[in-house]
Amino acid sequence: MLIDGHGREVNYLRISVTERCNFRCQYCMPEKPFSWVPKENLLTFEELFLFVKVAIDGGVNKIRLTGGEPLLREDLDKFIAMINDYKPGLDLALTTNAFLLPEAAQRLKDAGLKRLNISLDSLKADVAAKIAGKNVLAQVFKGIDKALEVGLKVKINMVPLKGINDDEILAIMDYCRERNMKIRFIEYMENAHADQALKGMHGREILDKVKEKYTIKALGREGASPSFNYLIEETGYEFGLIDPHKHDFCENCNRIRLTAEGNLIPCLYFDEAMSIAESVKKGDIQGAADVLALVLKDKPKENRWTEEELEGKEVSKRAFYETGG
Repeated sequence: MLIDGHGREVNYLRISVTERCNFRCQYCMPEKPFSWVPKENLLTFEELFLFVKVAIDGGVNKIRLTGGEPLLREDLDKFIAMINDYKPGLDLALTTNAFLLPEAAQRLKDAGLKRLNISLDSLKADVAAKIAGKNVLAQVFKGIDKALEVGLKVKINMVPLKGINDDEILAIMDYCRERNMKIRFIEYMENAHADQALKGMHGREILDKVKEKYTIKALGREGASPSFNYLIEETGYEFGLIDPHKHDFCENCNRIRLTAEGNLIPCLYFDEAMSIAESVKKGDIQGAADVLALVLKDKPKENRWTEEELEGKEVSKRAFYETGG
């Protein structure tokens, strides 16, 4: 069992397999040019897998692959198969923008992937294009449909932004309910790489929008999940709200993150990290385990995103496209 310095069990590993992305979302990296970390700087899947085994043997039972856009990494299905073959019962998931899913969904399912989190910020082609930086919606719809067709479980993530897509909260919720997909509304996470003109919606404002049509009942968090769940009493549909500014958001944090270059990150909102790259490139399993132990010991109790700090214009300098959010 992996325990951090505050006594919390860590059983969830998020791996960013690439920082590359085929979108330029306004809340992530709208101005980043198409220049990337050289391939030779990235850990191979075999090197990443050496650390994955250390983590699984230590007690990790949930792994999520992220990016950037993870489907841009060639042979991702083979990496998924490596993990699934090592621990078949693992909760193995992927976060994606769905643009490449029409061709990839069946391969992912066959490799052992269980679940998908898909970003869907608008049902309107022009709004989706404004957010993503290009015309994407028709292809995203195809990706969602294909994922459901092959039997992958799908959750939808939406980031409501004032004056851009805040009028679509109910429409996207209904779209998800009709397809038996859970939606999670995510408070916009202020960061130095986003369009600084953006204004996100506070969690209570998102809930007020839902209450315009429905009666909701608070259900609470499921274990260490970052999502606070609610029930629509009229339909029995459950949705989630991810509110990183809330005081209890970090209480049960069970996550660590690994970048494609081998940086092990204890908290999404901190810039501190330690590298396992040297160890895994040498096949030094114990060295990687020692780095993991240090990262767990130094894992912060909570993030720096209190509402008071936001009022003081503090924003994260973390590049979310490197860590997968």
